[in-house]
Amino acid sequence: MTTPTEAGDKEAVEKLHSAYERMKEEISRIIVGQSEVVEQVLMAISCRGHALLVGVPGLAKTLLVSTLSEALHLSYKRIQFTPDLMPSDITGTDVLEVDQATGRRDFRFVHGPIFANMVLADEINRTPPKTQASLLESMQEHHVTVGERTFPLPNPFFVLATQNPIEQEGTYPLPEAQLDRFLFNIVVDYPSAEEEREIIRRVTSPSEARVEPLMTAEDIITLQSIVKRVPVGDHVIDFAADLARATRPKSPESPSFVKEMVGWGAGPRAGISLIAAAKAHAVLKGRFHATTADVIAVAKPVLRHRVLTTFNAEAAGVTSDEIVTMLLKELAPKEDLHV
Repeated sequence: MTTPTEAGDKEAVEKLHSAYERMKEEISRIIVGQSEVVEQVLMAISCRGHALLVGVPGLAKTLLVSTLSEALHLSYKRIQFTPDLMPSDITGTDVLEVDQATGRRDFRFVHGPIFANMVLADEINRTPPKTQASLLESMQEHHVTVGERTFPLPNPFFVLATQNPIEQEGTYPLPEAQLDRFLFNIVVDYPSAEEEREIIRRVTSPSEARVEPLMTAEDIITLQSIVKRVPVGDHVIDFAADLARATRPKSPESPSFVKEMVGWGAGPRAGISLIAAAKAHAVLKGRFHATTADVIAVAKPVLRHRVLTTFNAEAAGVTSDEIVTMLLKELAPKEDLHV
């Protein structure tokens, strides 16, 4: 029997699906293509996750994030990561102020750019680990600690980081502990031939295209609570857990190719992320239940940065995506498999 709450949630899911379709249309007025990237970022937002966007320069990663913030009507800050960036440049710092009336001196905390709903950490791998680590607490705990004081971050709060995969000189690869805090590792690929022609037409022509806000911060908080309540069958949880455990070379459940080509597998956060993202995927598709097909749909962006390949695998040109594909072919129900 359907409860009033479930009936309300199903109705809300239908409205959200409609809003998502309109949002894709709005974003397409600014961004050409990249529909899969947009979908994955929206999924991350729907389950309070952070996303790492990996792609070469010129693929409109920064423009995509700023356009999304406009469509979602969220406060937005961009942090350009550089080798000389300090942690206080992100979190904020105390400044000494003098009261002109009394002459009294006191410290006042000036909020850094991390205090926004949507934070773009641009070229995150161009700054040293000390500054990268300043994001860890805010990403995990949703607050910032400065001295003896703790400051809550706005709700909702997301970190969307970009990274250039081809430039290695003068960069600082993110440690695995920080990578694990990103729900998704999203690959931003080159546009198709027709999309590239359309990009050239738009950029070299007069244009005043604007994005209309379609959601608010309150709508997103409501969406997150609905996603949390999406029912998941035990067999779906079992599949997510089995998939995460199969990535670990020392696990008895892992296939022989994992033991040979994987140096380090995904931790327990991967299984949690698979189910959370599967729920968000179901909601964006207009369904109020998550299936193994939803887990399969989000497996690569959830696992690609959590599966570390061995030197032999790298030498043979085998990527973590290919290992995830092989695992899905071995573990997934055949009727749901489309990889």
